[in-house]
Amino acid sequence: MRYLKKDISLKRPPKPLFGVRPSLLRTGYHHHHNNNTNNTPKAKSSSMFSLPVSASSPQKIVVVQGGAPGRTKSSSPTSKKNNGCTRSVASVSAVPSIIADLADGSSVATAVAGVAAIGAAGAALVLSDPEKRRASMMETTGGDEAASVRDYFDKVGFERWQKIYGETDEVNKVQLDIRQGHQQTVDKILDWLPENMEGMTVCDAGAGTGSLAIPLALRGAGVSASDISASMIGEAETRYKQSIEAGAKAPAVAPKFEALGLEECSGEYDVVSCIDVMIHYPDDRVSAMVAHLASLSKKKLIVSFAPKTLAYSVLKRIGELFPGPSKATRAYLHDEGEVEAALEKAGFRVTRRQMTATSFYFSRILECERV
Repeated sequence: MRYLKKDISLKRPPKPLFGVRPSLLRTGYHHHHNNNTNNTPKAKSSSMFSLPVSASSPQKIVVVQGGAPGRTKSSSPTSKKNNGCTRSVASVSAVPSIIADLADGSSVATAVAGVAAIGAAGAALVLSDPEKRRASMMETTGGDEAASVRDYFDKVGFERWQKIYGETDEVNKVQLDIRQGHQQTVDKILDWLPENMEGMTVCDAGAGTGSLAIPLALRGAGVSASDISASMIGEAETRYKQSIEAGAKAPAVAPKFEALGLEECSGEYDVVSCIDVMIHYPDDRVSAMVAHLASLSKKKLIVSFAPKTLAYSVLKRIGELFPGPSKATRAYLHDEGEVEAALEKAGFRVTRRQMTATSFYFSRILECERV
């Protein structure tokens, strides 16, 4: 009986890895991310991201079965024997490493395997439904999602994002990464604009705490900065005044800081910017949002958004499964081709594009000019 049992077990082929063929893991099959920093007039498709698996890259955990090659976490994961096959099991502590892999652009096969590993670890966690949390938030605003976003940034979200967009050391590793990513986006936009902006007018819609509006004002531009949250735009005005008190040269025209929804912005400006705001807009509202921003600009329009790709979609879902009390607003990813189509419909063409991608922050930036 012993020999018979052994023979049967040897004839059983290893099961596929959560629906992923072992050959995909062996070849490191992946999509490439288009991190194009050149002046390209039009994208043929939405940005695809990933970096090829490198032997020199930090090794992260991947659940493998049946002896299929995979990467393992440098700190030894838990291993279990199953019919003669060794299976690596992700621990809860491995989750940040897998998330970083996804954001940095590891292979799709690795992404799927990483999510499966998180699923295995999820048995030890209490996960909440993000839709239920958002529905609860919107009950207080009668189903008005824009009002829900305003209330979030005026209340529970304000303290979190004030720290992220500030200089305090009271931030965790993820928040610090988001701060650095956002600043990289701001720096790229500043590189696109003149050092001396005297005589130019700028509308910064969704200005937040003034990360972009303040440096533009200090370059001499006449800035109209607005945000749906009175708390956020109030912080922006405070920071601007602190900059002047610290010795920065005040512009000839003092910037204006107003608590306004994006759709309430009015006037005509040389440059209109809207950075990291589209993430709060569902697909069916993006075209109208872009059209309104375009109506404000005489020459240049700069927007940024989180691009919709497989890997970023996975990363976003993972973030939703590990919620905190100050992370409950709905977040939307957008197809780059659809955003560009909306810009063209509004009379603008893309003249430059860049991508910012850190472990927990990703943003596609488009510079557009009126046709």
